[in-house]
Amino acid sequence: MREIKSIREMRLFSQKAKSHGKKIGFVATMGALHEGHLSLVAEAKKRSDIVVVSIFVNPIQFGPSEDYHHYPRSLKKDKEQLKHFDPSVLFIPDAKEMFPDGFKTHVEVDALSKKMCGRSRPTHFRGVTTIVTKLFNIVSPDIAFFGAKDFQQQLIIKQMVKDLDLPVEIVAMPIVREFDGLAMSSRNAYLSAKERSSATILNKALSLAKLEIEKGERDLRKILFRMRSLIGSEPIVRIDYLLAVKPDTLEEVESLKGKVLLAVAAHVGKARLIDNLLVSV
Repeated sequence: MREIKSIREMRLFSQKAKSHGKKIGFVATMGALHEGHLSLVAEAKKRSDIVVVSIFVNPIQFGPSEDYHHYPRSLKKDKEQLKHFDPSVLFIPDAKEMFPDGFKTHVEVDALSKKMCGRSRPTHFRGVTTIVTKLFNIVSPDIAFFGAKDFQQQLIIKQMVKDLDLPVEIVAMPIVREFDGLAMSSRNAYLSAKERSSATILNKALSLAKLEIEKGERDLRKILFRMRSLIGSEPIVRIDYLLAVKPDTLEEVESLKGKVLLAVAAHVGKARLIDNLLVSV
């Protein structure tokens, strides 16, 4: 596994690989790697000749009161985990090179970025799409892998790639869960033992909705009410949103018809956690 830190070296590496007809797979991360990230690397290995993994805690996707300075960083551990998957390159760019003094350009996918998480984090997705655009320009991947836990993020990136004619295929991979159903997240590290136990209520609520639908319930209001009531049984879990939306536009729906995304975001202690379930009716 080769480590690259400079933009110039990363770009030259990719140009040389492409000149030899190699297909580049890319996994962009902020580090604090878990099995969810590693599942993306494993899939990239299957579908690419060369795999590039980036680790960069992106400052511009954090709001002024969010956890940028406290976001978990574990580069030594991350490197050890990646050795088992043997990606071709670990790209670790420097924040000052990525965002030098005088940086003034941002990329934003307008409508999709204002919904769901965008309501409480209004500048978040602008930061995500800006850094992903920069990384795509530097790494020049043919295919990039993102996790479906961040459903809104991967949808926004797909829209950005389409609108800007970027030659990158975006692949969304399934959510990877802990043994008790909690969706894997780097922010799970913030949770105390009690909070960790309480956080499983998010997946339990989604599982309840799935069961209700399988049993024939079609009244969406009743399903959302039961989900909200179940989450409310854990007093330390504060719901940010609990929504049923169209999976291609994120517009809220009033009835169960076709494919519907059930999505939840909640605060548990210091952690803001998200989870979702795609259902077909």
